Amino acid sequence: MSVLNKIAYYQKRRDEVPNQELAHELAKSEDRFGIHEIAENLWTKNKNIRSDCLKVLYEIGYLRPDLIADYVEDFLKLLLDRDNRMVWGAMIGLATIADLRPHEIWEHIDDVICAVEEGSLITVVWGVRTLAHVAAVERTYHARLFPILLAQLQSCNPRDVATHAESMLCAVDRANPGSFLAVLEKRKPEMTPSQLGRLKRVMKKVQTS
Repeated sequence: MSVLNKIAYYQKRRDEVPNQELAHELAKSEDRFGIHEIAENLWTKNKNIRSDCLKVLYEIGYLRPDLIADYVEDFLKLLLDRDNRMVWGAMIGLATIADLRPHEIWEHIDDVICAVEEGSLITVVWGVRTLAHVAAVERTYHARLFPILLAQLQSCNPRDVATHAESMLCAVDRANPGSFLAVLEKRKPEMTPSQLGRLKRVMKKVQTS
């Protein structure tokens, strides 16, 4: 039986549960053939099937990113899609595999940056995580990307500061964390007590590492 028949569209469901269940099934069984079938249908004409398949893939990415890492080029192409749902879903996929395929992502880094700068909130959240993981790999990548990450941290909504800061931790230069800490210090007055608590925990991790 084709695993494609298990996606929400073919189950005549409008919720995401069938897609999540399929992702867990494919990840647990390490069914690479089934995963490939799902990935092939990212490019079908039916937008509901495309969306369901992308959901299955990034849900697998949460669990077993190694099983979807080979589809990095598909995710990168989808950043240019006209359907915003596909763009932010692709960015989630990239974020889950960024530390496994950083060099491939770097080859298309302008598209990733553009998606972050022009995308929806969810695209930005996962895009920051993607950029941070790529920046952490090489000094050349870090030199290009960390200023962009800091700019996001400086300009984002106060509610997103802690989330972005947590995502950026992997890319913070432990030998010279001054610029990162300076931005966080400047954003402190805008925080609610709970947001400030998260921010202070991030700062403490950097200061004590």
